[in-house]
Amino acid sequence: MEPDVLGPPYERHTIDLGTDDEGPVVATLVRRRAERPTNRAVLHVHGYVDYFFQTHVADYFAAQGWDFYALDLRKYGRSLLPHQTANFCLDLDDYFPELDAAAKIIRSDDGHDTLLGMGHSTGGLIISLWAHARRDAGVVDGLFLNSPFFDLNLPWVLRRPGAAAVARLAHRAPKRVLSHGLGTVYGESLHANHHGEWSYDLAWKPLGGFPIRAGWLAAIRRGQQQLRAGLSVPAPMLVAASARSFKGLKWREAAASADSVLDVEHMARWAPRLGRHVTLLRVDGGLHDLTLSAPAVRDTVLTEVGRWANGFLGAGTAGGGHPTAQTAPPTPRQPAEAKSTAPQT
Repeated sequence: MEPDVLGPPYERHTIDLGTDDEGPVVATLVRRRAERPTNRAVLHVHGYVDYFFQTHVADYFAAQGWDFYALDLRKYGRSLLPHQTANFCLDLDDYFPELDAAAKIIRSDDGHDTLLGMGHSTGGLIISLWAHARRDAGVVDGLFLNSPFFDLNLPWVLRRPGAAAVARLAHRAPKRVLSHGLGTVYGESLHANHHGEWSYDLAWKPLGGFPIRAGWLAAIRRGQQQLRAGLSVPAPMLVAASARSFKGLKWREAAASADSVLDVEHMARWAPRLGRHVTLLRVDGGLHDLTLSAPAVRDTVLTEVGRWANGFLGAGTAGGGHPTAQTAPPTPRQPAEAKSTAPQT
């Protein structure tokens, strides 16, 4: 490990992933240790047009006795190299090698025996597919999915029939730009230069996003189709989403208390397809990244996640002992739903 851009107590490790058609490829694993030795760890995976900067989330888990790790995937954030197309991939399982490497470091090298996977937006879809693919290896003991990208926030006529056209274009010209960004509403809700409270690197997380390319969108659609067909993740899962979505191309006050990127009803609809142990949490006033919401809202989110993790994964021990994980009986195909009491801002 070497010092991270966030400064102490954050450190990072560069994972060499060889080369692809653009040249050398790396991923970056950031670590923030708890104050005392622990056998419990969190692995955070960011969303599209994103990277790890949410130090308050790491600090919360560290205070609860979890070592916190965050993975900047290839071609994102710390891992984005000058010769690369930002945030681009041709298949979501392209990210499995860095997830495998991160899990090995956390479990084998650093000696943790309880691992909570945490994925936001696109990261929520990716880590779910990975947990399904590695289900027999038991690489994760639980998943927290923060506004996962389970469907496109588009009308049905564009979500479904349009997918075939995108797939054909992706085959011929995978880097063809379909859109030059995601709009600025969400970025304006977050960044301290606009209506938010967060300061982050706009080169790694531009206000309006990076261009959306045909190959990336086709990869997303294939991953979403696999989810809709049904996954078999054996670990317990907490799926969290805002209580409402914001519709609009220009920022309004309502955007400060809603998901302005995805349709939250899609998350609730498709959550049961993850596996048998799914809990759904709806959060009043939540932004797309629930942990970047207004203070009272994000505090409630973290408290709920901590309570859920302790209930399903056990309280854990210091010094590498073994917690007694609590298991829940199989849930029906519709997930249990817990509504947050956080005030709407």
